[in-house]
Amino acid sequence: MELIVYLAGQIHDDWREELRRKAKERGLPLLFKGPQENHDRSDDIGEQIKGKQPGAVWRDHTASEFNNLRTRVWMQKADVVIALFGEKYRQWNTAMDAAMALAMNKPLILVRPESLHHPLKELAQRAQVVVETPDQALDALAYIFE
Repeated sequence: MELIVYLAGQIHDDWREELRRKAKERGLPLLFKGPQENHDRSDDIGEQIKGKQPGAVWRDHTASEFNNLRTRVWMQKADVVIALFGEKYRQWNTAMDAAMALAMNKPLILVRPESLHHPLKELAQRAQVVVETPDQALDALAYIFE
């Protein structure tokens, strides 16, 4: 049995690649999906498909259409969602993805440092599991296969 895991969270560092590598090293049957990790591609996709937009707001709006399509398709196919919150970046998209996973009745593993306990307390109460590191999230997934 292979699980599809949607990885929600910021795209500004290599946390996803690190998680993929560690899962492979452990021989876990996981297929990881998530948002477009190429930030420029994510920002440019609307204009690449629909053409030049009349301003920055429309450019963002158009890109969001395609990014939301991608998110919805992969999240619907996912068996579980990991939502990573960190200290460095604003996490609006992560919060939206976590809420969407809950609305779809997807099991949610919430990854957040202790310092974000208060702002994420309501979301944490609805998640299946709350951990502080991506490694702990991977341990939770490994436990499924024991």
